Amino acid sequence: MEDVLHRDDFDEQAEALMKEREARNAALRHIIDAWDEALLSGVHPEQMASAMLYAAISEMVGAHGEEKVAEMIASLPERIRHGEYTLYETCH
Repeated sequence: MEDVLHRDDFDEQAEALMKEREARNAALRHIIDAWDEALLSGVHPEQMASAMLYAAISEMVGAHGEEKVAEMIASLPERIRHGEYTLYETCH
C-alpha cells in the first residue's frame, strides 16, 4: 500500500502545527511578562536568565530524560554561533 498524503491529513497536520505555534507563542508571552515583572522588582537580567535556563532544562529532563536533553544541549554551541539565539548585535 502506497503512503499518500491526503488533503484531510494535510489539513490536520497544518491545524496541529498552528495550534502548537499558538501555544508556544502564548507561553513565550507569559515568560516575557514574568521577565519584565522580575526586572521591575530588581532582579538582575543575568540572574533571571540563569534561573529560567535552570527551570527550562529541569522541566525538559523531567519530560524527556537526561540523555535526550544532553544530546539536544550538545547542539547548542553551533546554533548559538550561527545566530539562532541572537536578538541583537553583541560586542565581540
